[in-house]
Amino acid sequence: MTTPSLHHPSGWASVPWSTAAQATLHCLTGCAIGEVLGMVIGTALGLSTVATVALAVALAFVFGYALTMRGVLRAGVGFRQAVRVALAADTVSIAVMEIVDNAVMVGVPGAMEAGLSSVIFWGALAFALLVAFVVTTPINRWMISRGRGHAVVHAYHGH
Repeated sequence: MTTPSLHHPSGWASVPWSTAAQATLHCLTGCAIGEVLGMVIGTALGLSTVATVALAVALAFVFGYALTMRGVLRAGVGFRQAVRVALAADTVSIAVMEIVDNAVMVGVPGAMEAGLSSVIFWGALAFALLVAFVVTTPINRWMISRGRGHAVVHAYHGH
């Protein structure tokens, strides 16, 4: 079975920014759930920065893929195909988001060491996710214009 896509033959300019932003927001939702949960668990347990970031990245992928799979499974697609769709739709987007938001978190002085009640922790995390959204949106637009990334999901759950 081939994976349906929304290929835009006229290229990147034919994909509206709103479509790319919607795809990025969808990906960011799952990513942010995992990222926040990982950062909260790692910080609460006093894990090292490396362990906290690893946990946050792992959970971001789990929740990001799960959110995509939920919609695809609802459309009646089998589990194995839903996994393939989620991998194709979200891997690049989640990877870019995770690189960017964790780089920002690590780069903000004191953010990783701040406690859960700290404005620095939550402010840095919110800022990191915003920066990740801004950086990832044009990448998603480019991928959608080539029938890749979030474009493969469109055929399954009618965005």
